[in-house]
Amino acid sequence: MPDPGTTPDGAARLEAAVATAVGPQRFELWFRSHVRFAVSESGVLLTVRSAHLLDWIAATFAEDLGRIAATTFGDDRPIRFVTDPTAFATDAAVVLTTKPPPGPAINLFGEPIHPPAPPVKTRPEPKPGRRFKTLGDFVTGACNRVAYAAARTVIDEPGQAGNPVVIHGPVGVGKTHLLEGVYAGLRRHDPTQRPVFVTAEDFTSRAVQAMRFGKMAAFRARFREASALIIDDLHFLAKKTATELEFLHTFDALVAEGKPVVVSLDCHPRLADELIPELVDRLLGGTVWGLMPPDDETRLALLRSKANAVGPLAFPPDVLAFLARHLRGNVRELEGAVAAIRHVARVANRPIDATLAREAVGDLLRHSARGVTVADVDAATCRALRLPAKSLHSSSKAWAVTHPRMAAIYLARKHTAATFGEIAKYFGIRQHSSAVAAEKRVRGWMAIDARVNVGDHDWPAADLLARIERELGK
Repeated sequence: MPDPGTTPDGAARLEAAVATAVGPQRFELWFRSHVRFAVSESGVLLTVRSAHLLDWIAATFAEDLGRIAATTFGDDRPIRFVTDPTAFATDAAVVLTTKPPPGPAINLFGEPIHPPAPPVKTRPEPKPGRRFKTLGDFVTGACNRVAYAAARTVIDEPGQAGNPVVIHGPVGVGKTHLLEGVYAGLRRHDPTQRPVFVTAEDFTSRAVQAMRFGKMAAFRARFREASALIIDDLHFLAKKTATELEFLHTFDALVAEGKPVVVSLDCHPRLADELIPELVDRLLGGTVWGLMPPDDETRLALLRSKANAVGPLAFPPDVLAFLARHLRGNVRELEGAVAAIRHVARVANRPIDATLAREAVGDLLRHSARGVTVADVDAATCRALRLPAKSLHSSSKAWAVTHPRMAAIYLARKHTAATFGEIAKYFGIRQHSSAVAAEKRVRGWMAIDARVNVGDHDWPAADLLARIERELGK
């Protein structure tokens, strides 16, 4: 039986699989009428309508397309992209030349199909708007107080918070909440102003559509005439050079007029290596504030806030204190724990107490209680400093490797029960005395508040270790 990937049916199968995987709306926007699929034993060829659209699809979907093709055909086939506008010329021709058949339409049984009566026109129901969180709902603590103050200053004292204001941190620590709070606060502070809140993905989609349909003037007017621009998840622009440059010009135009720009990133701009250097330089020209996972005190305050927000079921103080001590995740995990406890109490018709809480969030508690390993520290160090996995095992003597490895050894001693010999063996170091020396070196950094070179970046030692510990969940 021939491989279906070598027949025209292979292209149809792959197209259907892609539509299912990316969802109907994204498929209609990016693939339908803009991409042709061709499949053979040697690989998968995607013919794209324009060069700019090819760049966008390759950067956004290449990895997913490879995985979908492998699942569909049971093997790994290379994905290639080409641009050929002429391949789509027939679409327009079909639209122009196809005529409706003469006579009334009939169904499969030869019976005439009568068109339905036109619907009665009614006033469309208004679509509910997005409900933005406010800064009044934001729970502050040592982990986020400075970033919160910067967001508040953008509203209350325009021009005093720096421009741009960059807020960075891992997922689930409140970046989007702060940005939404700035947007809601600016609108409430002066209803005549027109701030714009947008995610980087939405900004990119709008830019691509504007380029495709020749509406760049309207696109630029929308963003450059805003009284303030708040853009979430700016790291999404990485490797999308055309969109990055468009944002860069928008940024320059707004800042030149003194209009505030507030953005969020998943890391410090100095570590955003995939953004173009010009954009990183602009971000560093403002103020940069980090958010950390909540500490014990902030977790308790968050749990109180979430527990009291909705619902008649009361959370006793000892239950909230128990959860704050044992759950070490981010804000979304805490919200999920409160929701799970409410659900179990309602279904079981039981009051909320420590026993019910343990039953409802048992999996979360077991995960939080898992001990930290040297491998965890290694992985957290690589994530925090944007290093390739296992790069700390390299024999290279470059500071880009040795300094992060020293930090990882120090933190492994701090957060695990591993001996110096076990840590040295894990990182491929022959003598355990070298691990001892590395730990001592880092303690020396901390004692004198030294700055540490890691590749192209120069970090205060305390900030370097704190960044890795945040990734480690400590």
